[in-house]
This record gives sequence, structure tokens and C-alpha cells, in this order.
Amino acid sequence: MRSVLRFARKLWRDRRGGTAIEYGMILGLVVVVLIVSLKLLAGTTTDMWAHVSEKVIQNGPRP
Repeated sequence: MRSVLRFARKLWRDRRGGTAIEYGMILGLVVVVLIVSLKLLAGTTTDMWAHVSEKVIQNGPRP
């Protein structure tokens, strides 16, 4: 039991991989923000092009 506690304390104090984990978390957050932004932008542009298409169909070709 003591060896498990010693090992846990050693892991808790170890800071060698902390920076890589922090960079990974920042990268993950950036990816999530990009995905959400692109999803919102896609909805907006789809609606815009649907409106343009609707107007073109309503007005039809000019003779």
C-alpha cells in the first residue's frame, strides 16, 4: 500500500509531460471552436444561396 501511495505522489509531482498536455488541450479547444464556427457559417451561406436561387427562379429568364 505504501508503494502505491509513493508512486501516486511521484506521478502527482512529475511535471515533464504537462506542457504537451496543455498544448493538446489548447489545440482541442481551437478545433472545437473552428468546427462550431464552420457549422454556423455553413448554415448562413446555405440560407443565403437558397434565397438567391429562389429569387432567380421567381424572376425567370429575360426574353
